[in-house]
Amino acid sequence: MTTFDDTTPPEWATPAGQPRQPRSFLADDDLTSAEQRDVLELAGVLKAERHARTPYAGPRSVAIIFDKPTLRTQVSFTTAVAELGGYPLMVDGALAQIGRRESVSDVAKVLGRQVAAIVWRTFHQSDLQKMAQDSGVPVVNALTDDYHPCQALADLLTVAEHTGGLAASGPALAGRVFAYVGDGSNNMAHSYLLAGALAGMDVHIGCPEDYRPRPDVLARAERIASETGAAIGIHTDPRHAVVGADAVATDTWVSMGQEAEVAQREAVFLPYQLDQALLDLADPGAVVLHCLPAYRGKEITAEVLDGPRAVVWDEAENRLHAQKAVLTFLAGTR
Repeated sequence: MTTFDDTTPPEWATPAGQPRQPRSFLADDDLTSAEQRDVLELAGVLKAERHARTPYAGPRSVAIIFDKPTLRTQVSFTTAVAELGGYPLMVDGALAQIGRRESVSDVAKVLGRQVAAIVWRTFHQSDLQKMAQDSGVPVVNALTDDYHPCQALADLLTVAEHTGGLAASGPALAGRVFAYVGDGSNNMAHSYLLAGALAGMDVHIGCPEDYRPRPDVLARAERIASETGAAIGIHTDPRHAVVGADAVATDTWVSMGQEAEVAQREAVFLPYQLDQALLDLADPGAVVLHCLPAYRGKEITAEVLDGPRAVVWDEAENRLHAQKAVLTFLAGTR
């Protein structure tokens, strides 16, 4: 396991004084398979001993910016920074109006001179990339329209806890089968493909043909899978995706910004509802995941969400531990 140096702040400059681009976590595959395993192992350590690492002691400030509604992300990241010894500096996206009131680049340069890291929950992945490029400090994706990598890490940690732990060596969850049913083109599907492939899992997406994952994301996942021994499957029949799975996940059918499409989406996705009949096709010990908020009677039935195989509350808690591990990893990366 990687040793994380939390005794001194990282220096983001070469001996010659030229700025060095720090590591950021903008998409799931910004970690290698081995680094993902290290982060998940560290998350387990930090869950068992909440104050085992304090890389932001001082306290050093971490800017946390929200452009989208939030509950779990706000609570877990503010708690994470505080428990890592830092100061969570909350930035109101409605007031900052990043990209409208002033450019992403200008904001990045202001923040990068004052904070140790930036966490941003926003819309466009390109804006997040610009923030990382121009800030000079690590940037963490707290959700964009394209990816939700911290949620995916929390979900992998949850699967590990309930299906026998991390693999003894190699990819973190090698040999396990992960199924996702619903909108295959959304940020959760994209992150499950990439994170699951890095973990060595067989990842099966059950989705309508018109809501398949983005081709470039699918190609990246397949390339990773060829290196980790994972397998990727895209199925229009949700039953084919779920058969034999160790974990079954779903997500809301209507993501933020898609409210005008409610009626259309509910008609298309109704056959992909995670109900007891569909869950019964999975492994008898399979767990149920949902990143929340959940809409009972739509993407998932109350019987399943509130049933004994759902681990959504563990999953929500594990956002905290996974994000603490990511922040610690980035703080210790030269």
